[in-house]
Amino acid sequence: MTSLWSYWRQGGMRKQRFDMAGGISSYATELTKRSPTAPLTAEGADTGTLRVDLSWRMRPNNDFANRSSGIAQVLRRPLDLFKPAEIQGHSQGVATIDLDLACLYELNDGSRGVVQSLGGLLGDFNDPPYIHLSGDDRFGGTASGESLYVNLDHADEFKRLLVFVYIYSGVPAFDRADVVVTLVSADGKNVEVGLDDPVPGARSCAVALIEHKKGQLVARREVKYVYGFQSEIDRLYGWGMSWGRGTKPMRA
Repeated sequence: MTSLWSYWRQGGMRKQRFDMAGGISSYATELTKRSPTAPLTAEGADTGTLRVDLSWRMRPNNDFANRSSGIAQVLRRPLDLFKPAEIQGHSQGVATIDLDLACLYELNDGSRGVVQSLGGLLGDFNDPPYIHLSGDDRFGGTASGESLYVNLDHADEFKRLLVFVYIYSGVPAFDRADVVVTLVSADGKNVEVGLDDPVPGARSCAVALIEHKKGQLVARREVKYVYGFQSEIDRLYGWGMSWGRGTKPMRA
């Protein structure tokens, strides 16, 4: 299956991409309502690192208006053609949102918590919770590095992990963006979850629940939207934590 993120980046036209050796390089397993689960660990891939990436692309309010404004922008500033597509979109009047990746965790020793940029709770890769958040991508491209890293050397210590996405600032408009969360296993396999059927006004979305099934870590598609933030995600899945207001660390 062609990568869902590549499909959206190419404007909805399914094209196979090829690497330098001529082989197809953009295949992934997509979790859907009909096929909601996929293993993340297996023999030979039960140690190392599980990486979780968040990517999104804004959709214009009006296709014709956006094309007209885009042409005008190029005429005024032709060098903008060489900017990444996401940054071009931000400069052409397309409504923007600040999506953030996070993870609720519960370990087998009973400890529970969250890894997120809000409040500077970035976690730790080598010590509990064995999850680390790197980067804070404000534009949606994975190149800028907003990813969760899960230490699979301690996979037996995880009871459950819930990957979720929330809109920290900007318009609560999941319905204005194509959003993909990609789980990259230790052996390089991609499992993608597209945040489809968005609910207008929702600020958070539970994306994937990761639990042990028959000796493997298995991801299950959730894609459940809520109008609130982390506390509402908590209540939906029964994490039982106390929540307060938080802010993001200032960027250098």
